[in-house]
Amino acid sequence: MTRFDSPRVVTYAGLAAVGLLAGLVLGRVELVAIAAPFALAAAVGASLARDPAIRGTLALDRERALETETVQVTLTLDGRADRLELLLPLPDELHALDPNPCALRIAGDREATIDVRCDRWGAFAIGPAMVRASDRFGFHRYEAAVGLANQLRVYPAVETLHTLLAPLDTQVFVGNQVSRGRGEGVEFADLREWAPGDRVRSINWRATARRNTLWVNQQHPERNTDVILFLDTFTDVRHGIHGTLDSTIRAATSLAHRYLQRKDRVGVVSFGGYLSWLLPSSGTRQLYRIVDSLLHTDAVLSFAAKGIDVLPRRTLPPKALIFAITPLLDARSAAALLDLRARGFDLVVVEVSPVPFVQPADDELSQLAYRLWRLSRESLRRRYEQAGVPVVEWQDGEPLDAVLEEVTAFRRYARPARA
Repeated sequence: MTRFDSPRVVTYAGLAAVGLLAGLVLGRVELVAIAAPFALAAAVGASLARDPAIRGTLALDRERALETETVQVTLTLDGRADRLELLLPLPDELHALDPNPCALRIAGDREATIDVRCDRWGAFAIGPAMVRASDRFGFHRYEAAVGLANQLRVYPAVETLHTLLAPLDTQVFVGNQVSRGRGEGVEFADLREWAPGDRVRSINWRATARRNTLWVNQQHPERNTDVILFLDTFTDVRHGIHGTLDSTIRAATSLAHRYLQRKDRVGVVSFGGYLSWLLPSSGTRQLYRIVDSLLHTDAVLSFAAKGIDVLPRRTLPPKALIFAITPLLDARSAAALLDLRARGFDLVVVEVSPVPFVQPADDELSQLAYRLWRLSRESLRRRYEQAGVPVVEWQDGEPLDAVLEEVTAFRRYARPARA
């Protein structure tokens, strides 16, 4: 899309026409003399009209980046202009490290590069760039959109997790998680007397020599875990470009990355105004599926009543370890989590605290409302704990490892209730 206009020429021509007409009507030579320079400027401006024919392409040095990384945008321009103003429109989550807009002169082919820093995760379209050129005397102006839009995916920064939460029950597939059951494996579990059908290699010869009867070893088999990331997207408390949803996405990305490294199966359920899910699977391809789906996650306002019955059965496998990452602000998500626990799922609630984003007013009524709100949140946590569900408050900036350690301590000292 291009536009070529001459605002000053039109203005000068209009002034000259008004002056000449007034001079002819009133018979005043002075008015004609005053209008003559404007007529001359309009004529000279019209003769100097040249289309600079600015053409160009826009390219990124890569299509994927992480938060805080820098992406280089290269603009290849072709044309002739004494002064060219260049502007690269960017979303709020990205900002240019180089001057933007900038002015330059082109005579043929020329490249311009702009370094863009990624401040926040998301899927963005960069381009087209806007250019504006004018002639030497400023009579004519040329505007155009240069290049096509390029897609950029900015992935959330992944936190290094040194420990992972062990599930209460494992699945039947082979993995890296030591099962509590007994079968073929590496980890020693117990000794028992030999029974018909036992393999010779499982015989414990030392125990057999002491007791003069055959005894065999029992092991804990290595199994995998089904992990479901249950994301509450009903609400989002924000301050600037940061909010509870940003922390939710970063936590989900870190957990998915670490569990998939351990050859577990990971799935995602986005439970909110817009419902979406990703069936559990394993491998590097599943990691990219999860992260790409998280980039399009957003809080959508909805007043519809929803429960977990709307989810397909395959999205919540039996014996799955469910990480519910929620700010605990919507009653529908709170009821859905209690329903999950009542159905016997291994549920862990990671509360993305909205408290740092809430600033009450100084008057007495606002302070009282703030205290009541905090008390209601504490009461909801107690309901979860009475149902045997660990609830851990997590604020932005705290390590996620501390959350997992707190859940492990809860399971160690509090026996979970069996539904």
